[in-house]
Amino acid sequence: MKSKLALGAVVAAIAVFSQTAFAQAAASAPVTREQRKADTAAANKAGQLAPAGEGKAGTTQPSTATDKTRTDRKAQTEADIKSGNVAPAGQGPGTTAKPSTTTSDKTREQRKAQTEADKKAGKLTAPGQAAEQK
Repeated sequence: MKSKLALGAVVAAIAVFSQTAFAQAAASAPVTREQRKADTAAANKAGQLAPAGEGKAGTTQPSTATDKTRTDRKAQTEADIKSGNVAPAGQGPGTTAKPSTTTSDKTREQRKAQTEADKKAGKLTAPGQAAEQK
């Protein structure tokens, strides 16, 4: 019974002293929340905050300002559409492939027969292997 009482007293003493230590640490904090928010807002306005993610601290962002108004951009876009300088929707700068205009002079059966002949002659590339340059 005495060991339970002694153990309880030790636990209570640890709890009281740890709360006091946390209270002292919080009371000695020199900066208030409002001060920290003001400092952060000032640093943000000065462009000294790092961007979210893995950016370097203190980097400045490139300017996104433009020298054209919205009406100027719209007029330029309409002029480009009329002159044919705009790619169709869904076809960005990397997708300029045009459909092939050449047609095959062989029928499907002729292509299948040619493939079978190449297979028997050993001219086909094995699956997963790169074709050899000639």
